Amino acid sequence: MSESREKAAVITVSDRSARGEREDSSGPMAVALLEEAGFDVDYSVIPDGADTVAAALRFAIDAGVRLIITSGGTGVSPRDRTPEGTRDLLALELPGVSEALRRSSPNRYSVLSRGLVGVAGDPPKSLVANLPGSVKAVEEGLEVLLPLVSHLLDQLSGGDHN
Repeated sequence: MSESREKAAVITVSDRSARGEREDSSGPMAVALLEEAGFDVDYSVIPDGADTVAAALRFAIDAGVRLIITSGGTGVSPRDRTPEGTRDLLALELPGVSEALRRSSPNRYSVLSRGLVGVAGDPPKSLVANLPGSVKAVEEGLEVLLPLVSHLLDQLSGGDHN
């Protein structure tokens, strides 16, 4: 009998990539790293905007996805609204993890990321993390997140605090 793998979703948030004007490179990097970590991964590219982000997150949460990574839309450009599309869906924010993600990068502009991390669902079963849209930010972000994910998902499933 084969062991069931946790479901993850990678959602790239980019107007240009959604229109086919620019190839997405951060999303496929996230997919590769999550697959390497043992997840079954769904991947999608959506346009910028709070409503599109919220709809994509709701879809993944309703589908029982345990780990949802967004890439892009966390900055201060006029269309960067990934945190706004995420915030109302979170049952609990994890500000310490968001801050660890910002601190993990040597890039001085990483502090401009407004990305959120938290748990979503009713009851909360999904971990959601907003990462900036660069390959380097995804690599650095998952380096911080992946060591926490197993414990976090176990806690969401009622595991003990060991």
